[in-house]
Amino acid sequence: MAGCAGQAEPSEAGRFARIGQWWSRALGSDGYERHTALLVGKSTLAATIAWVVSHNLLNAQSPAFAPFSAVLIMQVTIYQSLVQSLRYVGAVVAGVAVQIVLGFLVGPEVVTFALVALVTLMIGRWPALGAQGGQVPTAAFFAFSTYTSATGYPEKITQLGQIVLLVLIGSVVALAVNLAVFPPMRFRSAEYSVRALAHALCDLLGDIHPVLSAGELEEEQTEQWRARAAQTGELITQARAGMRTARESLYYNPRRLFRRHRGRTGFENYGAVLEALERTLYQAASLTRSLDQWRDTETSYNYRAFLERYSTFLASIADSARLLSSLDEDHLADQAEELCQLTDRAQRYRRQVTEQAESDGLPLADPTRPYGVLVVEATRLMEEFQHTSDVLRRYATCRTAQQRSRPAP
Repeated sequence: MAGCAGQAEPSEAGRFARIGQWWSRALGSDGYERHTALLVGKSTLAATIAWVVSHNLLNAQSPAFAPFSAVLIMQVTIYQSLVQSLRYVGAVVAGVAVQIVLGFLVGPEVVTFALVALVTLMIGRWPALGAQGGQVPTAAFFAFSTYTSATGYPEKITQLGQIVLLVLIGSVVALAVNLAVFPPMRFRSAEYSVRALAHALCDLLGDIHPVLSAGELEEEQTEQWRARAAQTGELITQARAGMRTARESLYYNPRRLFRRHRGRTGFENYGAVLEALERTLYQAASLTRSLDQWRDTETSYNYRAFLERYSTFLASIADSARLLSSLDEDHLADQAEELCQLTDRAQRYRRQVTEQAESDGLPLADPTRPYGVLVVEATRLMEEFQHTSDVLRRYATCRTAQQRSRPAP
């Protein structure tokens, strides 16, 4: 028993240490932890204000509708808060309206509830309501409960109207808090999206090129590469979501008018880089399929030198991906210049791949042999990285010019 107690202490200490590290990251850097803490804090503030307004000032019979709506509407960006609030209010109004019409026409009967459920569930399928479609029947059910418990038509109308009012109060409070208290600016989300894909590509190519240099392809290795490349789809989806969040953080955000945020709208450039990395990952997946199909089937040609050249080329692409995996807008000019140098080096290695294949007499035009496919994949990989390098260089040049043109504070 003593041993168990002794083991529990490091666990507790480790837990508190992790909590301390989490808060240290939240206070020290503009990352996931800080964003989470701000969202929780703003949601708490919005819910509290909505409760005070609905309970203390209006003395509403169902004051919880307001703070519930405030928490539901508080989103990562102001744009999303506005969009979701419009959809949510529309869904609630639709649900209450259906209840009012059917309730007063049919009365508080079971058949009325069935009709309300049927109609609101159908309305909730309307694509314009998006994720808030489920709030249509939810609001209608609460409205039906309120309708059956109220006495007299004036009270019924008052109570149903109060539901809509409380939802409006919660939505407005959430929008106001999100707008006034540290409105989110997600410039770094664009960088993180690029970094994530570049890191995945760097890891994959970093595992492939040493094996090609050794000239021995094993079934277990090639199948593992192919499986890893096929699993990048979810990572690409997450990266696109991060880029979308970065763009949306500018919409209706007053902070973008501040002097220090002006000119920082290079999401189109990061978007072009992200698209190029997506295509590069697809090319890498095609490359792994070619390597997986090739193993143990090629015995007619001497391809050792070709694989060594190919390995050197992939290593140079991995170096470029490694640079992109640490992309930082504050050092973009230096990184863009370094990427251009790495791209020029990779272009030389790519040409050496083709030259080696031709000098060894490998059948590049034979579709049953892997050499032509590998050369094509190398060319496509190079095209995407050349495009990436050109985009970053143009963006870095424009941003440097903008910074120099700004008046001194």
